[in-house]
Amino acid sequence: MNDLQIFKNDEFGQVRVIEKNREAWFCLTDVCRVLEINNTSQLKRRLNQDGVIINEVIDSLGRKQEATFVNEPNLYKAIFQSRKQEAENFTNWVTSEILPSIRKTGGYIAGEEKLTEDELVLKAMTVLNRKVENLRQKNNKLQLENTQNRQMIGELKPKADYTDKILQSKNTVTVTAIAKDYGMSAIEFNKILHDLKIQFKQSGQWFLYEKYQRCGYTHSKTTEYTRNDGTIGSKLNTEWTQKGRLFLYNKLKELNIIPVIEKE
Repeated sequence: MNDLQIFKNDEFGQVRVIEKNREAWFCLTDVCRVLEINNTSQLKRRLNQDGVIINEVIDSLGRKQEATFVNEPNLYKAIFQSRKQEAENFTNWVTSEILPSIRKTGGYIAGEEKLTEDELVLKAMTVLNRKVENLRQKNNKLQLENTQNRQMIGELKPKADYTDKILQSKNTVTVTAIAKDYGMSAIEFNKILHDLKIQFKQSGQWFLYEKYQRCGYTHSKTTEYTRNDGTIGSKLNTEWTQKGRLFLYNKLKELNIIPVIEKE
């Protein structure tokens, strides 16, 4: 009998897992219970029989019993059969906790015993590249969030000198409106502000450099939006205060970069 491990989760209860031939096998009865699949026998017939085994287990009363276990590919096939909304959460639990716990060394690759040395190296590199890309995306997201937070924190600092009423005033203007004052598009105007080291772009969003963040020139707020794939994203919408608008006017006039239109 292979070593049996029992993994417990507040949401899904317990799932019995054994390790055989350096591969994780999941108790089909436990999986069907979690996924609310009533006909275990019917599901079993749909699976790849090479990935189905019968293994002896000991129940809570100390009795020996036989139970059906399925390998990782068959586990995912079972998950696809489930209509339960929490199936994705179950998948995340398996991939983020159960499998890493079994593969403690991190050196096992499913099916490696059937691969040539070159194929094994290629697959290992593929797995590594995928992990590196995931880490890169997470790092970019954290950097963007940090930049957003720094700008918003900087904008809140002037509260010591300006009342909440002024900071929360709706009397702000978009960069598009300001650019129009100079007969320019927002794209052209943003580029000038970037060249002047007033702002920089990160992940498609414009941010003030730190030296300007605490001057009360902008007022920003984070809004959520739905991506094409249905996930929720966030974006920092920044508008210029009247003080910021005056700063830009004086800056452009001082440097004589573009002809400033005098207001009547």
